[in-house]
Amino acid sequence: MRILQVSAEIFPLLKTGGLADIAGALPAALARAGCDVRVLLPGFPAIRDGLADARPVGHFTTVWGERVDVVLGRLDALSEPGHALYAYVLLAAALYDRPGNPYEDANKQAYADNHRRFAALGWASAHLAHGLDPHWQAELVHAHDWHAALAPACLAQWRDAPVPSVYTIHNLAYQGVFGAQHFGELGLAPQAFSVQGLEFFGQISFMKAGISYASHVTTVSPTYAREIQTPEQGCGLDGLLRQRAGQLSGILNAVDASVWNPASDPLLTQSFDARRPAGKAKNKAWLQEHSGLAPAPDAPLFAVVSRLTEQKGLPLVLAGLDEILARGGQLLVLGTGTAALEQAFTAQAAANPGRVAVHLGYDEGYAHRVFAGSDVTLVPSLFEPCGLTQMYGMKYGSLPLVRRVGGLADTVVDTDLETLDDHTATGFVFDTFDPNDYRHALRRAFALYGRRADWSRVRQNGMRLAFDWADAAQRYTDLYQSLLTP
Repeated sequence: MRILQVSAEIFPLLKTGGLADIAGALPAALARAGCDVRVLLPGFPAIRDGLADARPVGHFTTVWGERVDVVLGRLDALSEPGHALYAYVLLAAALYDRPGNPYEDANKQAYADNHRRFAALGWASAHLAHGLDPHWQAELVHAHDWHAALAPACLAQWRDAPVPSVYTIHNLAYQGVFGAQHFGELGLAPQAFSVQGLEFFGQISFMKAGISYASHVTTVSPTYAREIQTPEQGCGLDGLLRQRAGQLSGILNAVDASVWNPASDPLLTQSFDARRPAGKAKNKAWLQEHSGLAPAPDAPLFAVVSRLTEQKGLPLVLAGLDEILARGGQLLVLGTGTAALEQAFTAQAAANPGRVAVHLGYDEGYAHRVFAGSDVTLVPSLFEPCGLTQMYGMKYGSLPLVRRVGGLADTVVDTDLETLDDHTATGFVFDTFDPNDYRHALRRAFALYGRRADWSRVRQNGMRLAFDWADAAQRYTDLYQSLLTP
């Protein structure tokens, strides 16, 4: 099967969040499962710089008159022995040749022409599915998140027989909504601006286009697939998602073991694994020293590695900080986000030197060290499509403390007498988005930390979980095959 994966970013070339991790790991997993997979990406500088042996493939002109050149090259950073990964990259300097964040300017304001920038990505996928490259033609297009969501609409409205598409929702809350006055710049037929198309309360929703026109819609966890069909988490699209329930499924994200593996991670002070966990103590000592925390090996170290937004439950972390400090724990925060939350955590670090540390911004290498050195990874999200940090935490022996939503519910098993006895416990789970429920989970974490043999056993349970891409890739290939079989 010839599969074209479409996304706006890809790890390790360009990453603003978990989307890049998935976009980077899935193609190799699909190739190992027997797919002939290529990726389509916008020509952001970091992506262009990672493209080897690029050659022209063709070009097309957008409805607003801009020429977009398409080149094909090799992504050596993502290639494996026997499986070179090839990427189509869009070259249009006026659209993509901008420094910094691919979606926002230096003032964190969304670019005013984002609808054009990502409409071009959608149309490029349709051109590649209908012969732009005479040597390779996609049989199915797999589009990721709102940036690529116009691809299913472009494919559905192509003049020839439509090519099937899969659309994956990574986070329904970010929909790519634009003013209705921009519809004419998208190049779609007039009837697409309707309730049955991408019209959304008088505006344009790229996300709705993907959901409406894709042959099949997936989300990144089974629980989230159910949750988004409810008014509480449907973000105004729950009715449409219920209509498409027969073509909607959840496939759990996985972890790239070539990147996230404490036994072979070159970024760590000392490697370790479930059978040889002693090295974790040295990573904790390094983390405390280099983050400004007191060198206290017996103090439980809680960590946040996250976008600093309310969605991630950061108000709960602030509300429960006194519980952590009163019981002798430490808190380390790595991330960037809303100014109010950045300022609140920075103020707590200033007020509690040696006990609270904050690293604003995102540092991939430092994130590995945080998971390796911390004891608990905090993910008390308001909602969570899948979540990767709880999986990274488990792999690195940092027990996740999570709310029972989305992929967190699908990946973390709460610790109680029963799960301790049957060796399935992997962390701490609470139900209500409420400071008291969150504090109770913190107290349970401290109680288990005081029982070191039980703590070690739960830590080993989590570290032994695979979260293997092979299973996810097989689910995707089965889905592709079902859509391609007459």
